[in-house]
Amino acid sequence: MIEFVQETGSTNSDLLARLAGGEHLHEGQWLVADRQIAGRGRQGRDWFDGSGNFMGSTVVHCAPSDPPAATLALLAGLALYETCLPLCPDPSLLKLKWPNDLLLGRAKLAGILLEAQGASVVVGIGVNLAAAPELPDRATTALSRIGPVPARDHFAERLSTQFATELGRWRTYGLETVLRRWMGAALPLGTPLSVHDADKKSQTGQFAGLAEDGSLLLRLEDDTIRVIHAGDVMLA
Repeated sequence: MIEFVQETGSTNSDLLARLAGGEHLHEGQWLVADRQIAGRGRQGRDWFDGSGNFMGSTVVHCAPSDPPAATLALLAGLALYETCLPLCPDPSLLKLKWPNDLLLGRAKLAGILLEAQGASVVVGIGVNLAAAPELPDRATTALSRIGPVPARDHFAERLSTQFATELGRWRTYGLETVLRRWMGAALPLGTPLSVHDADKKSQTGQFAGLAEDGSLLLRLEDDTIRVIHAGDVMLA
């Protein structure tokens, strides 16, 4: 169920266009590119398309009985975490950061982008397997810096299998189980964070866990808890 292409603009954009055109895409079907010339991350950022890295997208058809669609970011994070865990000599360094980043130490290893098309959600995932970009605002890393470069196609197969497993758990056991497992892989409680909203306003605090709906809980300096529903979260 994995379709490999040499080059495309964006695997997310391709699947969104196919859905908009009336094509039925089965859950479990992935589109994976060797290179993306218009890849993007959250808040309009370009996504680095280094050769040998993983860049792929899949689709989830949400039903009324499913947990909230936005929590697919947490589900995808768990799938990424479980896929990368055996590849890390020191698994304790691998951590999830709300809402959609996988960190190795304090550096970004992978990211997730959700985009909706009707009742369906396209889940795009990028993982630095071979190389990482140099960014001015955050540290980045690649799995190649801690061991042999994982074979991209094999990584894709493992991730697609793990994603399907997590999707089944999400639907069968509900959001509470996902939140509990996500917290088990998350940054330690008390980690200093900086949150930037859509208007570029920022606030700092400490990671205080997740709300029942999967939102971020941020403990402010005065010890009050702020619920963050959306924003760009960085290590402070």
